[in-house]
Parts: sequence; structure tokens; C-alpha cells
Amino acid sequence: MGYKVVIAGATGNVGREMLNILAERQFPVDEIAVLASRKSLGTEVSFGDKTLKTTDLDAFDFTGWDIALFAIGSEATKIYAPKAAKVGCVVIDNSSLYRYDPDVPLIVPEVNADAIMGYSKKNIIANPNCSTAQMVVALKPLHDRARIKRVVVSTYQSVSGAGKDGMDELWNQTKSIYNPVDDKPAKTFTKQIAFNVIPHIDVFMDSGETKEEWKMVAETKKIVDPKIKVTATCVRVPVFVGHSEAVNIEFEDFLDEDEAREILREAPGVMVIDKREDGGYVTPIECVGDFATFISRVRQDSTIDNGINLWCVSDNLRKGAALNAVQIAETLGNRVLKKG
Repeated sequence: MGYKVVIAGATGNVGREMLNILAERQFPVDEIAVLASRKSLGTEVSFGDKTLKTTDLDAFDFTGWDIALFAIGSEATKIYAPKAAKVGCVVIDNSSLYRYDPDVPLIVPEVNADAIMGYSKKNIIANPNCSTAQMVVALKPLHDRARIKRVVVSTYQSVSGAGKDGMDELWNQTKSIYNPVDDKPAKTFTKQIAFNVIPHIDVFMDSGETKEEWKMVAETKKIVDPKIKVTATCVRVPVFVGHSEAVNIEFEDFLDEDEAREILREAPGVMVIDKREDGGYVTPIECVGDFATFISRVRQDSTIDNGINLWCVSDNLRKGAALNAVQIAETLGNRVLKKG
């Protein structure tokens, strides 16, 4: 016996990826509903070897459905998630709306699966920000060994994090570079993204940091340990899919780089590719379509007593969004619902 599963936002990048991953991982689905806004009604999406037509999110009755994976943004989630949760359908939300709610667990299954039991307070589980999700998978096993004091992270985030419009803008601007007559001004991003980098993701806050940077701080504390100090600089780069991060970690106890490498090799969800030679590391283009978070360039930081540097790369549409949501559903099924 399987589950009755809803995908809300099935026509977007993340929604389509959720369907792909449910099929790839053979999640036990008895029935599936694919929902979209009225402007996308009737759009066809793939689920394994099936082709499904989207139905109207606004008119959908969640009664009797087990799990709903939401990929519709905060404003729509604010309307529909409580409706689904109220009638007993557990919502796994990919937006930022509930991430900082103390009554909603924020889950990365490799890191804090036990916290999922808190879902019953609101019948909602939050999926973290894409840049946070991949980083904490690497931080947690190292934290368990040597206790992390401080993290300094610089991100190199792909345009797919801004959705289809972001990907289209990079594609169109790249083409226009070679055809100056066909100028493509910035719309999705604040400046030209083609052949450029932009140190600005989400809105600016009074502190001077962007909300994306603030999310990495708040979410790491909620998922891993509130005592960890985090400072982030988040940058949009002209890459279609795959987020990269340069991470500097300061520990309470000394951790040798070789031991750190071995710990990460044994960690769930992590793949270490770290050779000190040309090409002995992973780049975003190589992680696309993969489930793992890749770690390279592990090395001692000689400027502090207990420091390690590392390079972290992952497919943001997968581990940063759709894969993590499906893994949450799997954890929920195994620990709570137990149908599959």
C-alpha cells in the first residue's frame, strides 16, 4: 500500500524535478495529483513513464491525501498549506514561509531526521534554502567530531535558483553578447548576469546583509546547532544549474584535514572527490542530475588554530530543493505514516 501524493507547482523547475525524483527513487505512490495555477492548467508533466495533466490548485480538495509537496512560493503557500494541513494532508514546503516558525521542523534528513516528529504541531514540514541544505550536510559530521565554532561561507549560486526566468535571462543575454543589436537588459537580476557575477541575492536588510545571507545563518543554527556562528556572502554566477560554496570552518577542537576527509567520505549524502591535481575536484556542471553533495579542496587553514577549508558543490534543484523534499517524505513515511 502506497501514498496519495500531491505536487503543488508541478509545472515549475522544482515541481518537475520532484516528479522525476519520486519516480527515480520509486517512492510508493498509489495516486498522484499534479497541481498548478490557472494560467498553467492542462500543462502536461512527466511522472516516470506516465504523462499527467495539471489541475487547478485553487479548486483542489486535499481531503484524503497523505502528503503534499509544495513548490509554489511563499504567497501561495500562505493560502493553500493551511488548507491542506487542516484536513490531514502533511505539507512539505519548499518556500521560506515556515522555515523560521518554531512549531515547524526544518529538515535535512541526513542531519536532523529526528526533528521530523515535530511536524504534528501544524502538519507542516519546511524544506531549507538551497544554499543551506548542501552546506549543512557537510557541516554536521564534522561538527559531531570537533564542534564547530564559526563558519565563513561564500556562495557561487546558479541562475536556476531564481527559477525559469533566471535561466532564460542568462541564455538570452549570452546570445545577445554576440548579437549587439539584440540587447537583453536585466529584468530578473539587478545587473547583467551573462559573463558577470552579482553579489546580491534576495532583498537587502538593515544589517547590510541580503536575506539570502541571513537565511544561511538562521537555518544553519536551527538545523545543526544554535551556538554556531555563521557569516555568509551570497553571489549569483552565470551557471545554469549547481550551487558552489567555499567554506571556512573554525572548530573548538583540532581536526586534521585527513581525518576530516575520511569523516566526510563516510557521511550520508556526501561524495568526496579531492585529488591535488588538475581536475581533481568537482565543478557545478559535473554535479547536475546527481543526488550527492560533492566535497573537494579539503585543507588545513593555517591562519587559525583549528580551521579547515573546503569546496562544496551540489545540484540546487535536487539536494537544494526537490531531492530534499522527497527525502523528507521518505523519512515521514518510514517513521510516522508507515504505508509504503
